[in-house]
Amino acid sequence: MLHRSLAPLDARLIEEPIDRGPRWLVPALVAAAAASGAILFFAVGAMPFAWLFFAGFVAMLVAAFVIEKRASRAPLGEMVAVPDLTLIGTALGLHAEPAAVTDGEGQLLVANAAYSERFAGSRTPHELGGSLPEARAKAWRDGHAYAALDDEHGVRIERVGARGDYLLWRFPPPPEPDYLTAASRRIAGSAGERLAAAGVLTVLVDGNGRLLAANKLFADRALSNDEAGGGAGDAPFYANLIEAVDGDRVRLRAEGENGGVLRSIHVPLDPVHDDGGAATIHLIDQAEAPSSGGVANIQALLDVLPVGLALVDRDGRFITANKAFRTAGNVAELPAYPGDLVVKEDKGAVADAVRRNARGPAMSGDLAVRLAQQKGEPVALTIAGLRGLGNAAVLLLLKDNSEEAKLKRQVAQATKMQAVGQLAGGVAHDFNNILTAIIGHCDLMLMRHTPGDSDYDDIQQIRSNSNRAAGLTRQLLAFSRQQTLRPQVLQLPDVVSEVSHLLKRLLGETVNLVLKHGRDLGPVRADPGQLEQVIVNLAVNARDAMFGNGGGVLTIQTYSVRADQVAELGSDILPIADYSAISIEDTGTGIAPGILGKVFEPFFTTKEVGKGTGLGLSTVYGIVKQSGGFIFADSKVGQGTRFTIYLPVHAADKAAGTPKRVAKPKDSELWGTGTVLLVEDEPMVRQVAERALTRHGYTVITATNGEEALEVLSRGEPIELLVSDVVMPLMDGPTMVREARKTRPKLPILFMSGYAEEQLRKSIDIDNVAFLPKPFSVQELAEAARKVLLAK
Repeated sequence: MLHRSLAPLDARLIEEPIDRGPRWLVPALVAAAAASGAILFFAVGAMPFAWLFFAGFVAMLVAAFVIEKRASRAPLGEMVAVPDLTLIGTALGLHAEPAAVTDGEGQLLVANAAYSERFAGSRTPHELGGSLPEARAKAWRDGHAYAALDDEHGVRIERVGARGDYLLWRFPPPPEPDYLTAASRRIAGSAGERLAAAGVLTVLVDGNGRLLAANKLFADRALSNDEAGGGAGDAPFYANLIEAVDGDRVRLRAEGENGGVLRSIHVPLDPVHDDGGAATIHLIDQAEAPSSGGVANIQALLDVLPVGLALVDRDGRFITANKAFRTAGNVAELPAYPGDLVVKEDKGAVADAVRRNARGPAMSGDLAVRLAQQKGEPVALTIAGLRGLGNAAVLLLLKDNSEEAKLKRQVAQATKMQAVGQLAGGVAHDFNNILTAIIGHCDLMLMRHTPGDSDYDDIQQIRSNSNRAAGLTRQLLAFSRQQTLRPQVLQLPDVVSEVSHLLKRLLGETVNLVLKHGRDLGPVRADPGQLEQVIVNLAVNARDAMFGNGGGVLTIQTYSVRADQVAELGSDILPIADYSAISIEDTGTGIAPGILGKVFEPFFTTKEVGKGTGLGLSTVYGIVKQSGGFIFADSKVGQGTRFTIYLPVHAADKAAGTPKRVAKPKDSELWGTGTVLLVEDEPMVRQVAERALTRHGYTVITATNGEEALEVLSRGEPIELLVSDVVMPLMDGPTMVREARKTRPKLPILFMSGYAEEQLRKSIDIDNVAFLPKPFSVQELAEAARKVLLAK
């Protein structure tokens, strides 16, 4: 995971020695100067000119010699930056964990600041010990490897680079221990030593009463040599080490009857532990110590514990609390009473429990309450009575379970989405069969009527409503990501321009539409019709949000996002890649933070009853995710909302170019000849498909299931095309096709189904196979059959 802020970069650069020239060059130049002086003397005949030339030349040589000497004091190797390693070093600087890049032999090329701080910046990774040389060889051979440095730390090695000529070394931090392990380490470590220095014996006991950890003071006074040294056998029971005297007074059994009486404080850590009991910390101090001084010193003891603890007096007022308690309660300063921490509905229950434990017998119990500063999920508040600790009469324990609650909500949401998606797929299959029959019969009747007939308009109305029902089915499939898409390579500005005329009519006169297009946007691969539906849905929602304000401004902007800019967006789920983005921003009322996280859920809507299905934004989310993109929502109440969609840039072959739109064939071009074997278990769909193919010139043989179709093929009749449903009883379509291909390997296949193609992709992964989603019209069936036969 990349760190959000750049860490200081400590990139080591490759050294390249500087060639300083041959050592005989200076003596040769001196000899040349002497010879030149002599020649000048004989040529001119004047000795002063010859000496003057020789002295000047010697002065230049001395200056050059001094400069060469100063340069020689520099390191033999100059730091030469390798351009690609500089980029790698910048990337490593974004990691909070230690990371380094080496060559195949393990020589260090570049490392980040965390690596330099941990390993003193001078050791190459494969020299750190252990089995790292073998792990390096394995990573170079297999592409990745893992090796352990010690009991807690390890290193992950990956072979990276365009040519695979580098090794990336990452040293992830050890996993966080659970709270019992953390408490055991603190009690047995420095925290226990500080408690021992204050004269406090500290013990951690599990739910079964066995000793988990103890500080040295307790071990020296209460444990035998074998028990203190971790000898063989199970951990001792805490009850066998102490003897109850009176109330909270105890005596150590190892000290016998002559041992002093001590005061024990019980601190429950987990009242609902897996073993059925409650892990407990026991703080044991001298009983003769003044009770008034205990509370003054207890703050230091509480702050070292990993759970939220607070002390309350007999009047129900807070005395003190540790940092973990204030963090779990989401408060910087403690209120006067524990009831002030919770919502109004829970105040009475908390006050009553505190009063009972403060004045009655010492007990403990749990309450499920909701915090006033965090009203979402209830938390567990443990209330236990205290005795013998001065004014402190009640102990409160509060556990921060926000992360646990968040994970539970995410799991529940994922389960709900999966269940709704499966339901939508099943409903869509049956519904699409019915719509196929309705639309098909409408098409057949329209062939016998002309505009102006008394029944023509009624048939058109039935067909139009059927298409609207088919659109609702596509919405159900869209949010469950089971919709059949027909992706094309396209440009986002072109899609926005196509739909802008429709948006102006939808938004009305009170909403001002502003379009902004960036430069150098890469092409994306998506279904243009579904992408237009995404823009329209978001624009209509924005219009409704601005309706109460009397109108506003809707801004649609397209722009490019390079891979090196993704980290600046601050998203943890957006992969590093090049994107073409589109943002739709309004100036409406905004969305409250508590609702913003639910807007993409199916059937969730803030509109009045009868004015929203709750499928708009869930459909948008499904289409974007099925297209390989990402969508984010940002909003401020009273200022407006912005939806941003990131679609990955499609890296297509430049020679292929943008696919041209094929003109819709005329009805006369859909006529064909030959025999078609139609396999469909639904009678109403089979009847419509048979009549549609027959009217377009084909001879049709029908079969109700896969076995019947194989019998027809076994008779040896010439079949030019096999049209089959995918899901059928007894034998499904793909199984039947595989059997048919054994005797007719080149038989063209056209599958039709009410399920989405993506949902059936694995089962219909057969060569020379086309797919037609239901519901379809008579013309769409004829077009699909004609296309398959032409590709034969």
